Amino acid sequence: MRTKRARFELETDDGRVLRYARHDNGGGLVSPDAHVHEDASVAAGAYVEAGAHVGPRSRVGAGSWVDRDVRVGADVTVGTSVHLGPGTSVGAGARVGSRAKVGDGVVVEAGAYVPPDEVVPDRTVVRRGRGAAQPLRSVAA
Repeated sequence: MRTKRARFELETDDGRVLRYARHDNGGGLVSPDAHVHEDASVAAGAYVEAGAHVGPRSRVGAGSWVDRDVRVGADVTVGTSVHLGPGTSVGAGARVGSRAKVGDGVVVEAGAYVPPDEVVPDRTVVRRGRGAAQPLRSVAA
């Protein structure tokens, strides 16, 4: 049986009201218009915005922000204080290091690795390298 989740409202500087509920696994804040798999964890202090999807067994670290319409596949690790920009897609098994800033519309391929503190420009692709996963970026078509 599920317990009733605490709900929160925040007002933005422009007067919009954003609504969130605490995720059962980790206590992070999730928009009611987002989908976070029940087997995923969203740490306290993390946000998942409207339209975002977080897959099974994925972890979103404390202080991270999964922006609008982001897709996070299964078994993904998102470190602490990460920003995944709107429309970004993170493939299954990928890892995003702490404090990384991933731009809008980025594709992080399955199994790829974004190092800590990395800044990934908008609309690029992070590919899985040979051997150890290495970030290789090229402009997306």
